[in-house]
Amino acid sequence: MKKEMLRMERITYREQGIVRLDNFSMTILSGEIFGLVPVNHYGLETLLKLLKQNLPLHYGYVYYREKEVNSWKKPINTVNRISVIQNKSCLAEDLTVADNIFVLRGGFKKWLIRPSLLKKQLSPFLSEIGIEIDADAYVEALTAFQRFVVELLKAVIAGNQLIVLKDISTFISESELFKLHEIIRYYARRGISFLYIASHFEEARQICDRTALMVNGQITKCFSAEDTPPETFPLQSVEDYDKWVRTQFDRAEEEKGRHAIFEIKNLFYRNISNLNIRVSPGECLIVQDLDDSLFGDLIKLLEGEKPKGGEILIEGETYSRKKSRKIGIIQELPLETMIFPHMSYMDNLCFSMDHRLRKIWVSRGIRKSIMQEYEKLLGEEVFEKKISDLTRKEKYDLIYTRILLQKPGVVFCVQPFKGAEVDIRSHIWELLERFQNKGIAVVILAVNLADSLALADRLVRVKHGKVQEVYDKKEFIKLPVNTPWLYLYQEKYALEFQNEKE
Repeated sequence: MKKEMLRMERITYREQGIVRLDNFSMTILSGEIFGLVPVNHYGLETLLKLLKQNLPLHYGYVYYREKEVNSWKKPINTVNRISVIQNKSCLAEDLTVADNIFVLRGGFKKWLIRPSLLKKQLSPFLSEIGIEIDADAYVEALTAFQRFVVELLKAVIAGNQLIVLKDISTFISESELFKLHEIIRYYARRGISFLYIASHFEEARQICDRTALMVNGQITKCFSAEDTPPETFPLQSVEDYDKWVRTQFDRAEEEKGRHAIFEIKNLFYRNISNLNIRVSPGECLIVQDLDDSLFGDLIKLLEGEKPKGGEILIEGETYSRKKSRKIGIIQELPLETMIFPHMSYMDNLCFSMDHRLRKIWVSRGIRKSIMQEYEKLLGEEVFEKKISDLTRKEKYDLIYTRILLQKPGVVFCVQPFKGAEVDIRSHIWELLERFQNKGIAVVILAVNLADSLALADRLVRVKHGKVQEVYDKKEFIKLPVNTPWLYLYQEKYALEFQNEKE
């Protein structure tokens, strides 16, 4: 019988009088990969805090490695040896791999650091998982996958027996995710436990022994690997999500061979090698980066950098950022990168309009007209709110409406669903569809395909800076079996695809 690695028993936790976890119970066994799918983010950050530190509880008990470490009766306020690995790296970028793993580890007491010795100590750990990383390399030069491996090794070498992995598929490419799963399974066989937090059940099911559903600070249902899961989770919010996906198939088929509003022709720049992409007005195109090497370079080009070869065309003319705002860009995690907290709501909203309305910053009449036109869409109350008082949904509305007011020909969205809970993801779909209804092309830059396919007319998969595969909507059934919502495409197009094949 396996031992318990972690048991959280009937936890109730409050922050500033608000209940964040309500009768929360979760058990993770030694060597188990336990999946957690949060339908919304309510209580998730609180859970991560309680895993790392034993904060005072309103009620409940926490046991780690079969020892009581926290209780509502006698709060201990100690730190647990549990690692959390997520998109935001905890590594020191200006130090080497070996320094991060050994020197920054708790308990390292040597005054004299010998790099050659650290390199020798690290070598067997890398060899046993079949990964090659230079111990002398600086963290800032590593890929996202290599950084993740370094963080994982740091946790293992530090002796942490429970490692939390949060949304790793959103920053690691599809091919590298399979390698990573093998490493996780290897350490699980050695008795290390993992809490694998994912946005989709399909992803968690690939690797997890059990997978739990978390809603509003509670675990509502748990599936073992042997259980046959339902097509959708038995929750109203997810059922609505499923219905929304299905309605996208009823959209009228667009005409084939439409003119291109945006084109990339034989493009060369850093990691981009002879890239060719085209998108038509109102079309939604997904560009999937299979090796996590494209997006940074492409965004730099769209922001004004000059390519080494090839060209970017918008409405048939060579694109120049200095002369045009015909391309809109919604950055990754836009709530953190695209909102100016010290500016008013209206200033944030009108930020990209001054090329169209020169007097936007001084004319009260123009700004009042904009408020009257969009108050039904955004809500009357938001115009008087401070940015800090906006809800997450209102912030997304602000950012996407700002780009809509810019009136671009094409909008590039970098992983638009990253970090968004289920109800927000559905709303982002609606915001993206609003662009399409206005005839604006949408290009979604994605590492994985979760959520994006619902809107897509085509999928382009890119590796080593060039196009590898192109799929029309009817061909989505050829995609890997773990693709979220794949069964919907199979239902819709399988018979039709088989008839065409025959």
